[in-house]
Amino acid sequence: MRIGIVSDTHGNRRTVLHALTELRQRGITTVLHCGDIDDPETVALFRGFTTHFVFGNCDNDKEALRAAMADINATLHDLFGSIELEGVKLAFMHGDDKALMRDVERSGHYDFLFYGHTHQAEQRQSGPTRLINPGALHRARPKTFIVLDLGSRETESVIVE
Repeated sequence: MRIGIVSDTHGNRRTVLHALTELRQRGITTVLHCGDIDDPETVALFRGFTTHFVFGNCDNDKEALRAAMADINATLHDLFGSIELEGVKLAFMHGDDKALMRDVERSGHYDFLFYGHTHQAEQRQSGPTRLINPGALHRARPKTFIVLDLGSRETESVIVE
């Protein structure tokens, strides 16, 4: 199974649509969103995906976002998400809470920790945990997201035009 990881969409619906089209073409149906969604209209674009969201520091109208997520049957994990898929332990957050990020990283409990906030794609290993920022779909050059193959645990950074 492969999943998509996006972050920092900031209401950039055109770029989000391009990223979601790319995911559909790859047969990917599960997406983690690492926050800074921005508006309910952006949430609606994820209809048809199994999407897990966390809030970012720019997600101001949380009630409207919650309602939009409920409308598309998405899962909101508030500020920190943790799921296990195919035996792979995944954590995700926005990344603006440095203490929380450090605690999750040091816990050694997760195979992957995904985060956003900086709008810069990066990866590093910390003990058993691989920390990955997928980049951003707004205010980034290039605009990127990540595809994770759960079986091989390999990642691919995908550029969105």
